[in-house]
Amino acid sequence: MTVRESASPDILHLDMDCFFASVEVLEDPSLKGRPVIVGGTANRGVVAAASYEARSFGVHSAMPIREAQRLCPNGVYLPPRHGYYGEVSESLMELCREVTPLVEPVSLDEAYLDVGGAHRLLGDSAAIAKQLRATVAARLALDCSIGVARTKLLAKLASRAAKPKAGPPGAPPVRGREVVVIAPGDEREFLDSHLVRAIPGIGPQTAASLARIGIDRVSELAEVPLERLVRRFGRSRGNALHEAALGIDPRPVVADRETRSISQEETFATDIDDRDALRTTIRRQADAISRRSRSSALVGRTVTLKVRYGDFTTLTRSKSERSPLATGASVARVAAVLFEALEVQTGIRLIGVSLSSLEPAHETPRQLELFSSDAEENSEDDERRVDVDLATDEIRRRFGDRAISVGDRRRATVRDDGRAREHSIEAPR
Repeated sequence: MTVRESASPDILHLDMDCFFASVEVLEDPSLKGRPVIVGGTANRGVVAAASYEARSFGVHSAMPIREAQRLCPNGVYLPPRHGYYGEVSESLMELCREVTPLVEPVSLDEAYLDVGGAHRLLGDSAAIAKQLRATVAARLALDCSIGVARTKLLAKLASRAAKPKAGPPGAPPVRGREVVVIAPGDEREFLDSHLVRAIPGIGPQTAASLARIGIDRVSELAEVPLERLVRRFGRSRGNALHEAALGIDPRPVVADRETRSISQEETFATDIDDRDALRTTIRRQADAISRRSRSSALVGRTVTLKVRYGDFTTLTRSKSERSPLATGASVARVAAVLFEALEVQTGIRLIGVSLSSLEPAHETPRQLELFSSDAEENSEDDERRVDVDLATDEIRRRFGDRAISVGDRRRATVRDDGRAREHSIEAPR
């Protein structure tokens, strides 16, 4: 290893267990113990997440939905709700930042933390990891696995080793180790125990190429001279393989990696040429994007519409506004302008909306009402739109994501003291 021998294992890699599926089970407890698959709900699309009960049937992420349905016909198939997962993810990252400001989110459900500055207050890295896991379980009612090591590479491999495992079909998952610490002196043995395919960045093609020269394990890769790897894979790739095999990973934890865009897209079960249905989808996507931007205290100026036709031809169209866009209505309005210029007669397979050119919002939500698009809008309507968005955020926070749907009229069915009450919120057209 090339890390300093005196360095302590201060890097944590937190990885949520079956994040999307677990969030769905949390919101609908009747799903607990059932094989839950999040992804496309028809023959198209791929699996975004699968519970351990689903994994016991061989279902895994990135598998075509059709194959998952063949392996697990009795599974519960749910469409992904990225906006809601993003809100839960923000809460997760805030818990991490309570431990250390050095938090580097790498996806909605995983992050690196550097806890080197937290030892005096919170104890050693192992104690911090165990307490963080307990905090996530107590405050979010979700499980995570944490790896602790001196490098990002080893911490990520350690978090994998900490995870539960799928049991036989119909059986509960096998409990994992939850927190795995790779202590200095144990690093070489831990790394050598892995197949090369376990190293992040080594995909099936590279693994197959290594297998052709008799290399299947990291221990075997570590014995190959650098020059031989460079001749076979090129300078950059050869160096990367050599360093990974030796555990060399100088990357620091970089706090708060900048969010460049917020997007939402949907693949349809069949090609759609119904403009009204597509408009409804766009409005729903714009609403989800605005919720995620508010949760991150961001606003954006550029809206991009992505369309994929039945023949897989993909088009993107963008429009930038002079003023930041703060509401779902304003994002939807710009996306609608882009949409109306497109042909749909041949059928749309996928449609998506994204918001970019992001910048911090003002400090208080109330100031968001000052933002509007280039189109001249009535200031009273702007204020009402912000009020509607903030009200729907609060309803969803208190009663769940499915408590309210979005359209020209927003209607929520809220249960209070065992009685259902229906609420309507009028939004300006």
